[in-house]
Parts: sequence; C-alpha cells; structure tokens
Amino acid sequence: MNDKKSMLIILFGTLLLGAVAGYLIRGGGGASHEHEHLPIGESNVTYTCSMHPQIRQGEPGKCPLCGMALTPVGDERTGVSSPFVVEMTPEAVALSNVQTTEVRYGSGPGKLSLTGKIQFNEQRIKTLAANYSGRVDQLFVNFTGQEISAGQKLATLYSPDLVNAQKELLETAKRRDSQPMLYQAAKEKLRLWKISEEQIVALENSSQVQTQFDVLADVAGVVIAKNIAVGDFVTRGTTLVEIVDLSVVWIVLDAYESDLGAIRKGDELSFTVSAYPGRNYKAKVTYIDPVLNPDTRTVGIRAEAVNRNFDLKPGMFVSANIETSQKGSSELMVPKTAILWTGPRSVLYVQVGSKDAPAFEMREVVLGARQGDAYLILSGLEEGERVVSHGLFAIDAAAQLRGNYSMMTRPEAKTDTPDAFRRQLSAFVEAYLLIKEALVETDPQSTQAAVVPAMSSLDKMDKELLEIKSQDKWVALWKPMQHSLEQIRRVVDVEDQRKHFEVLSNKLIEAVEYFGLVDNSLYLQYCPMAFRDQGAYWLSAEMDVRNPYYGDKMLVCGEVKEVYFPENSASTPAVSSFNQ
Repeated sequence: MNDKKSMLIILFGTLLLGAVAGYLIRGGGGASHEHEHLPIGESNVTYTCSMHPQIRQGEPGKCPLCGMALTPVGDERTGVSSPFVVEMTPEAVALSNVQTTEVRYGSGPGKLSLTGKIQFNEQRIKTLAANYSGRVDQLFVNFTGQEISAGQKLATLYSPDLVNAQKELLETAKRRDSQPMLYQAAKEKLRLWKISEEQIVALENSSQVQTQFDVLADVAGVVIAKNIAVGDFVTRGTTLVEIVDLSVVWIVLDAYESDLGAIRKGDELSFTVSAYPGRNYKAKVTYIDPVLNPDTRTVGIRAEAVNRNFDLKPGMFVSANIETSQKGSSELMVPKTAILWTGPRSVLYVQVGSKDAPAFEMREVVLGARQGDAYLILSGLEEGERVVSHGLFAIDAAAQLRGNYSMMTRPEAKTDTPDAFRRQLSAFVEAYLLIKEALVETDPQSTQAAVVPAMSSLDKMDKELLEIKSQDKWVALWKPMQHSLEQIRRVVDVEDQRKHFEVLSNKLIEAVEYFGLVDNSLYLQYCPMAFRDQGAYWLSAEMDVRNPYYGDKMLVCGEVKEVYFPENSASTPAVSSFNQ
C-alpha cells in the first residue's frame, strides 16, 4: 500500500513540473501570441545581406546584387539608430581584446624610415685643368679610382709657351736694376700659369731653361675622371682629371609628401648599409629639395655623413631612420594603429558607449604629418575622446555584420568603372601576385625579375577609359605604385624590397576597392607582426595565408580581413581568419 502511494506522489510531481516548464517555455501564454500577429515592418527589424552589408531594407527579401535571402539584424528601436555607430556586448569586446587610447595633445621626437643611396659630395669635387698649353710627356694617373694626395705629381708637360716665358725671365733678370717693371712682368706671367715661387727662384738660380714642368695636385681625393693620355696636346683650361674628396659624403633619401611635415633641416638620422650588417652611421639633414618630383610624388632629402675609413661607397643603398620633431607646436595625436585608410579618406572608431553598453562610432578624420608611431589630427576629433587602438578590425567586422557603415562600406556611391579598365587592373594584379610569391620565397633576384612584367602591365593601363574624377584618383595611385616598383627593382636587400612592397600593396588595395575587378576574387590579408608589430597588408589569390613579409620564418602568420569579389569592388567580411 505504501508503495502505491509513493508511486502516485512521484507521478503527480512529474506532471506538475512538466506543466510549469511548459508555461515558462511559452513565455507566460498570451503575450507571445499577440506578438506573432504583428504585421511585417512594424517591428522596425532591418534586413541585410551577409555578403553585401550595404544593402538595408525594412522587410524580408532577396539581395539585389547576389540574390541571397536577406537576414534580420535586430530591432533598431532598442539600439543606436545611427548607421555610423556599432554596439557590442562587453563579452564581445573582451574576446576581441579591444583597447582604447585617449586623444591628447603632444609633440616631440619620432622616427621616420626612409630609403636612398650614397652620393658624391658635389661641393668636394675638384677639377684640375691645364694652366698652360703643352704636350703630355708623362702621366702618373693611370686609372679612375686612384687615390691622390695633396702635392702629388699628376703629369709632366712640355710647353713651348712656358719655354719662351722662362727665356723672357732670364733676360729681364739680367736688367732687373735698370728695367724692374719688365722683370716683374715676366715673373707675374709665370705666376699666372701657376708656377710656384720656389720654381721661379730655382729657375733664376740655375739660369737654365726647363723644357718640362710637373702638374701637381692641390687637393687630396679619388680620381673619378681621367681625360688625358700620354702624347695628348692640351690647351690652357683643358680638364686633366677630376678628383673628389670622399671624407664627407651625401646621403640622398626619398620622402613622400605625407612625411615632409615631420622633417626639418638639422634633424639627426642614423642609417645602415647592407655591406656592414649591424653597423649604424650618423648624419644630419642639410638640404630639402624645394621641388616635388611629379613622377614619384617624392622630395629629395640630403644629409651629410663623415666617411671614416672610407667605408661608405657612393652608389650604396641605405636604410635610414630620421629623428623628427615638431618644435614649438602641439597637436592632437593618435596612434598609427587607430587609423583605417580607405582610399583618400582616413577613418577611426571613437568610443561613445559605456563599460556596460560598449558602442563605437566610425568617424572620418583629416591627418597631418606622421610623428613616429603616431599621426597628427587636423580635424575630426576632440581632446579627451578615446579611440580604438587595438581590436580595430573586430569592431569594423561587427559593423559590417550589423549592416552599419564600415571601412569598406561607405555611404557615398562610387563612380562606375568601365570593364575594360577593370580588366587592365586585374592583369596588373596578376603581375603583382608574382612579386608577392617571390617575396614569400625570400628570393630578391626573383623579386627584381618579377617587377619587370608588373611595370609593363602598369604602363599599359589607359586612364583615358575613366571619367575625369576617376582619372585624378588613378593618377594619385599610379605614381606611388610606379615608384615602389622602381625601388623594388633597384634594391638588392629583401627587407628593403618588402618595405617598398608594403607601399605598393596599400596603393593597389585602394585601387581594387575603388575600381573593382572582373576576373577572380582577391583576399585582403594582414600580418600584425610585420615591421616590428606595426602590421602590414597584402593581396592574395588564395585564402590560405603565405606571408610575403616573413617568408619561411613565419609563413602562415596572418589573417584574412576582407574578400574582394569580381565585377564589384565592394568588400565582404573575411570568410576565414588566421592568427598563428
């Protein structure tokens, strides 16, 4: 009997628990039933395409670009209404390791990395010319590159004019007391021909006419040009040799327009050459070219360096770091890592939410000069605001998934690009990928060879296919890309090639975003560790990461950030990511 009572109690308790659970699952009954009958569009749910987040509408449907079904992104009445602001949960912020930095006023020293080469100091080139006509009987300068010391004999000349002048001196010397003016005139004639006082005194004392005179070097240096040979007849003013003093040399560097605001005369710089790894040399900026090179959009920066032991050879390539400063000024500054470049615009994310309800606003800013690892801000920010300096792409990806404006999905429409131009751009991308693969293999010779077809492909691109506004955009991208290719071809150090490859990649990414492609998809990939954790981008034809900035050292270090699809330059969230 007791067993039957126990069974009934257990059965009753189970039924009671099931009823309570069912009530909770239904959410309390009638409230959910009323919600089921809300008409479409009254809930303010926004629908977007996961492949084209710029598509936004208030009802279900299909994407007009790819035909995929639109997906809801939430009730906008409960969130931030601005398409420039993205909300995230505190958990998502923590998982993305989002970090912010306060916008502050600042100035002071920074480092700017430039490349260039060593050149002769033109102020130390000396031309030695004949002071009188004659025939070269002996020559003591046998080759260019020969080192010459001051006072060293360069050549011996036989000069009929000099023989006659000596005879005049000896004759007038006999009548120096009665005709002193003629005597002084004869001596002055020899002095004008650079005959020394010692030679004149020796001539008078010997009373013998010399038929040959030595040509002496009045400076020390290295012969860079030899213009005479034994038996040549020279006239007064004929260049015999050119000598350069290599104790001080010029370091000539190329600086882009964006770097000029951070460089001043007198700035100190340190530089290295491939011939002496690990050895640093010092120099000081002495000249900034007043004219911008219209082809490369660069300005020549010249510094002088003391050439101890003559280690520095003219023609050597150098990598330099300039200690820059903005003396007497204080400007708003943000870290370089806080900035996203989108063609001609620069954007960043500003923290506008609270700790419990994080939110970040995408904002366009105007950049000033670079100051080391930071940039000056000319407009767009206020002192005390906080900008995202780490985890930037996680926030941008969240904005794209929500359908907000993001780095790649901007509110303004782009000008249509003719397919003919896109085909030309796609061909150049194929040539670019060969350079990238050569750098993956860490092969500087193959990299130089791959530049040749890339330059040819770039030169074939016809800007006349574009509208006027788009032509200006293309020219602004084409010139630095051409300059980068030229630099990659001329340098032999693979690390220097990779620095110029980064500039090439950034400009090509802008071109792909702006003009689009017609052939295959491209993957925008990013390595956060490149160039001492400054980070760098490149384009790849495959999703798998093959890092051109490290090669075999860290081949798969990086992640896919965006995918560019053919026939439309709009980007989508990366289909896969890596962080190894």
